[in-house]
Amino acid sequence: MKSINWATDYLPGTTDNFVSNEVIASGITLDAVWANLVDTSQWTTYYDNATNIKLDDPRDTTLHFGEHFRFDTFGFPIDAQVMELVAPTDGQVARLAWHGWQNGDADTQFDVYHAFVIERFADGRIRLLTQESQVGKPAAELAAQTPNPMLNGHQAWLDGLVKASR
Repeated sequence: MKSINWATDYLPGTTDNFVSNEVIASGITLDAVWANLVDTSQWTTYYDNATNIKLDDPRDTTLHFGEHFRFDTFGFPIDAQVMELVAPTDGQVARLAWHGWQNGDADTQFDVYHAFVIERFADGRIRLLTQESQVGKPAAELAAQTPNPMLNGHQAWLDGLVKASR
């Protein structure tokens, strides 16, 4: 199975918080999942933990490679930049990843790397994997909570994405 392309600073097991969520579903297409994932205007229709989404180019709500955008999630205002974007063409595994951050002091600053891998299996099922690795005191505080809100939040994102793509 395909995995995330990690930048060294965000390698799982070396950061303050890491979560991994996966869904394997049938009855959806990779193209539908991709369309719902890269079009930020759709996020709030299936995931209630992403609000106030603003792209630097307000004429288009679709994420593009290198694009800078902002949104609120888990109570944090996040600045983000798309670091990887590979559309599902010619049987390729689809990939979307962004670096996100919140500027602040030692108690409030943190950095994240959030990535999605979407692949079609030979029998038509679709695998959706999302993983996020976080650095900073707020990340460590999230990791100490049981259950981890990131784990539950990202599962809701995948479940909503599947439902929206049906």
